Amino acid sequence: MTEDMTGASWEQGSQWYDSEAGPLVRPYAMTGGRTQPGPAGARFDLIALVTLDPGAPAVDGDTALGPEHRTLIDLCRTETQSVAELAAGADLPVGVVRVLLGDLLELGCVTVTRPVPPAQLPDERILREVIAGLRAL
Repeated sequence: MTEDMTGASWEQGSQWYDSEAGPLVRPYAMTGGRTQPGPAGARFDLIALVTLDPGAPAVDGDTALGPEHRTLIDLCRTETQSVAELAAGADLPVGVVRVLLGDLLELGCVTVTRPVPPAQLPDERILREVIAGLRAL
């Protein structure tokens, strides 16, 4: 354990961490000061579903990706997750996750889909009538 000039202690080789203040890397540093996702028209609602693209280029040696990008890729590797789940799993603010997902979308690493809005789903009454019609055959 070492102490810095402020008296905060941290283990050498670990992330900078102050037990009272939390992580010392601020969100704007993770996103390079950006607040909006890159691709125009990309919408990252909390319920948008993010999937790792199986045809994605290998990003293991890509130095342009930070550790936060890699964390999101690892979380998507096992299953499709919503933006909210990714933010919770990566322990990052949603705004940061949206910007990082924009980067991954531009690189072709992930695909983003939005669930069908309830207004676009078929009416239950119509489905019941179809079932009744099929039974009558």
